[in-house]
Amino acid sequence: MMVSGAKALELKKHEVDALNVFPVPDGDTGTNMFLTIQSAARDAEKVTSQSIGEVAAAASMGSLMGARGNSGVILSQLLRGIAKGLEGLNTANPLQVAQALQSGVDTAYKAVMKPVEGTILTVSKETARGALAMAKSGGSLVETLQEAQQKGLKSLAKTPDLLPVLKQAGVVDAGGQGFLVILSGWIAVLTGETFITETNGEVESSPDQHIPVSAETKDFMQVENLDYPYCTEFLVKGTDLRVEQMKQDLLDRGDCLLVVGTPEVVKIHVHVKNPGKILDYAIQWGSLHEVQIHNMLEQNESMAHALKEKEIADALEADTETDNPSQPLKEFGVVAVAMGQGIADVFLSLGADEVVFGGQTMNPSTEDLAEAVRKVPARQVFILPNNGNIVMAARQVKDVVQDRQVHVIPSKSIPQGISALLSFNSDGEIETNIKNMETGLSGVRSGEVTYAVRDSQFGDLTISDGDLLGLIEDVIVTTGKSLNEVAQSTLDKMEWKTRDLVTIFYGEETKLEEVERLQDWLREENPNIEVEVHPGRQPLYYYIFGVE
Repeated sequence: MMVSGAKALELKKHEVDALNVFPVPDGDTGTNMFLTIQSAARDAEKVTSQSIGEVAAAASMGSLMGARGNSGVILSQLLRGIAKGLEGLNTANPLQVAQALQSGVDTAYKAVMKPVEGTILTVSKETARGALAMAKSGGSLVETLQEAQQKGLKSLAKTPDLLPVLKQAGVVDAGGQGFLVILSGWIAVLTGETFITETNGEVESSPDQHIPVSAETKDFMQVENLDYPYCTEFLVKGTDLRVEQMKQDLLDRGDCLLVVGTPEVVKIHVHVKNPGKILDYAIQWGSLHEVQIHNMLEQNESMAHALKEKEIADALEADTETDNPSQPLKEFGVVAVAMGQGIADVFLSLGADEVVFGGQTMNPSTEDLAEAVRKVPARQVFILPNNGNIVMAARQVKDVVQDRQVHVIPSKSIPQGISALLSFNSDGEIETNIKNMETGLSGVRSGEVTYAVRDSQFGDLTISDGDLLGLIEDVIVTTGKSLNEVAQSTLDKMEWKTRDLVTIFYGEETKLEEVERLQDWLREENPNIEVEVHPGRQPLYYYIFGVE
């Protein structure tokens, strides 16, 4: 069931990723949930006994360690509660499975300090109720889970009535949808269905065939409270960790708080205004691991651009793939992530040894980054993720690559990565390099110009599908119809006239005459500031700005 649930979501995760509530082309709700259930399935497969209790316990721990994002963490708690319900059992009948589902719901609700109805919590609660009712009436295991699925679908359709922001956007909850896809995978394996992977070019089976894909229910989202824009999650490892005390200590420090785990490992997820205060508190308990902080305005992208990204990825791989014969190891090397061939060329020219294609819509995996690290002939390798959604995967590389020391410089944008690389000294000391690179990335402001992929209301901004958007540090600050006007407004809000250098990467869809107009304006407004312009060839973004 765990493997089948993971496969079901693997086949559908891009549909969740591609749909959004905020207009910026970025997002990974489906991917986060898939990575969580995939980690659960991998650990479950390692169990050699046939005890359902032992398998569930392994899946629970796997999901805790692999959880990403708010919905992923809640999913891990559902699996944790299910494991509690099945603890000590070698086999389980329909009623015991239904009771375990209810235990999962109870555990998830307790883990969330301020449960919000109209989310995955509500959908899972109704599935458990449906399962219990059918099991108590004598239904088989398949009938029990099918009834749970039907109740869940009805609950999912009602989520817009529970959350005004969902109704305004005309969507249902993404986390709830992801949970129902996993449930459909559980049912599929019990009814003998199999999955045909898309890589074979064949049509896969449809385990979630009962899930309607109508205009009203095909869009999914994850609700975020924008009063607390920074999603902060990490693991704390130590001894005698007191989960309940940590929950109470953090209760009033943010929103969507989740504190779950064991006396040895605790996972914390919270939305805050200042992530540093949460980390300062947590480090008192033990060591911090897999720290990930990102701005929640980074939302879902349009699936229409996935093929374009794939083409660029293939081109980049062809251009940068070289043989790496045996050679003496140097002391330091650098791996950088880039979202366009032109940007990749800049990183290579500045001394990066390997470039991995990635960014919005295509976040590289830990394995992708580890493979690039192994190609670098150096004892110590720095990784520049250059995207907030890639930092955590980069930090996991040090657990995969054993024959090199890996250091992650947490750059969250292309300008930050370039500034950090310019601060790197191949002849310097390791600690000095780390300090200088982190200082370098902190001294640059990042901006972008992209386009809206749907109608939306963001603060005082009314945004229509196709409008141009200006962002600073991933926050929408301006909108309009003219590329030149939006670019100028974005740069003005970045206070470029008070800085020394403006760096511009223009995208593959940006016309040269537009770039020249922007350059002329910069020269007229302040001829004393240095301006660098590069053909980034990035998709999705007309401009990427760095101001320092």
